[in-house]
Amino acid sequence: MIPEHIQHKIHKILSSKYSNELRIFTSVPLGGGDINSAARLETSHGSFFVKWNSASRYPAMFEKEARGLQLLAESNTLKIPEVVLADEAGPHSFLILEYLESAAKEIGFWENLGTGLAKLHQCTAEYFGLDEDNYIGSLSQSNAKKDNWIDFFIEERISYMLKIARDYSMVDSSLLKAADRLFNRLGEIMPEEPSSLLHGDLWSGNYMVGNRGEACLIDPAVYYGHREMDLAMTKLFGGFSDLMYEAYHEEYPLEKGWEQRVEICNLYPLLVHVNLFGGGYVHQVEGILNRF
Repeated sequence: MIPEHIQHKIHKILSSKYSNELRIFTSVPLGGGDINSAARLETSHGSFFVKWNSASRYPAMFEKEARGLQLLAESNTLKIPEVVLADEAGPHSFLILEYLESAAKEIGFWENLGTGLAKLHQCTAEYFGLDEDNYIGSLSQSNAKKDNWIDFFIEERISYMLKIARDYSMVDSSLLKAADRLFNRLGEIMPEEPSSLLHGDLWSGNYMVGNRGEACLIDPAVYYGHREMDLAMTKLFGGFSDLMYEAYHEEYPLEKGWEQRVEICNLYPLLVHVNLFGGGYVHQVEGILNRF
């Protein structure tokens, strides 16, 4: 159930936005993950998705998520849940979104996802990064702007996460030296491309099927970066059809050898997992660094 103080504020917000006659019928708990609690809110104006967490522990998390969702929606490429509002009530932050009822996948679901993702990646900026930091999972994601991808990847992605891991004694000096050796080679490994608007956390848990069977993206960690980052992330835990990659490549062909660069791109999400969960993820990072 949504806490009463949050539901009271949501009622005021929805009444102001839609109708003074709006009534809340019930809230149904949903899985919210490790960070958030979530529920479907049933009202006289329809259903809404609401999630909430600690405002002090995760400051401005939902404001930044709302910004990311709006950036993705403005690309007019794939279905993104409409943002109603991000706000606070008492000790909690909360986010209200359009509620998406999943249907069976439409014919051509994977092809449409691949084409839509390729079109999203054709939205560019003059820099790599974003005009604000945000979150990747429960960790702060640094988006300080850089003029080129190599500097951004080294400083704001890998070194940033390695510092956290080092501060908590999760990695040793040999791993840091291996990272430095990779940094010296990145210019010859990664192809130069314009920045792309990225979802930023594109694993199989962050896409869903919409009410018309279409592909929808949720829970972004948006920034402008190298598009192979999103593609690599889809390979990390599986769950995506080969049809998606074929459609992507037809719409926006990838540079040769991208599949060999997947491991390098996935150093970032793996280091995120090192800092969140430790354990075997350290060995995965070591293995990739040693291979390169």
